[in-house]
Amino acid sequence: MSGHSKWSTIKRKKGKEDAKRGRIFTKLIREITVAARTGGGDAEGNPRLRTAILNAKTQNMPAENIERAIKRGTGELEGIIYEELTYEGYGPGGAAVLVDILTDNKKRTVADIRHAFSKNNGNLAETGSVAWVFDKKGIIVFDKNKVEEDKLIDLALEAGAEDVREGENEYDVIMASGDFEKVKEAIDKANLNYELAEISMVPKNTVKLDEKNAQQILRLMEMLEESDDVQRVYSNFDIPDKIMEKLSTS
Repeated sequence: MSGHSKWSTIKRKKGKEDAKRGRIFTKLIREITVAARTGGGDAEGNPRLRTAILNAKTQNMPAENIERAIKRGTGELEGIIYEELTYEGYGPGGAAVLVDILTDNKKRTVADIRHAFSKNNGNLAETGSVAWVFDKKGIIVFDKNKVEEDKLIDLALEAGAEDVREGENEYDVIMASGDFEKVKEAIDKANLNYELAEISMVPKNTVKLDEKNAQQILRLMEMLEESDDVQRVYSNFDIPDKIMEKLSTS
């Protein structure tokens, strides 16, 4: 199980999504606000805002919350100015870790990030040290037991996907980030149920972890995401499904 597409499903298996819905909304609101500030409040002409709104609706965020976030971004309502940052580092077993940040206090945030890495056998690295490992892609993940392989491949490639990758228990449909909405729309129209659909940073290679390092990398990911300043965490770890199932239920 590789970190680029499975972290969200891991959290769901560990039963953390409902308990952290307030934190999820906080992160989504920040992203909508910054997207509107940098690209304007018209979702039709602002792909980043359009994706942020789609993610918010997926999490059942009320429409009024979305509208307020957009207005804060465009200046129609008073709001906090957030700085966009990306931190890079190495986790247990040498796994690359990329952390996207939106913060109003850089000093506080970097201290929190550094602490999370050091506490979990990792370390921050210089800019550019691990970013090259990842490409920005759209990704849609399917449970192998809930979809027909041939049907999925034909539909995905015809809709514009670049590849369909087979894992131990899942299929990953990969596409250019600009084609994400088009491919997702085709899959939705075909009524195919997926586990996860998002624009993500997909690694060019992965690092396989043993149980000890797997446990530590999951603690690191959780600790990083406990910060409201952290929008997304990406990694190229690869955890065998047997180990993942054991850790998910522990």
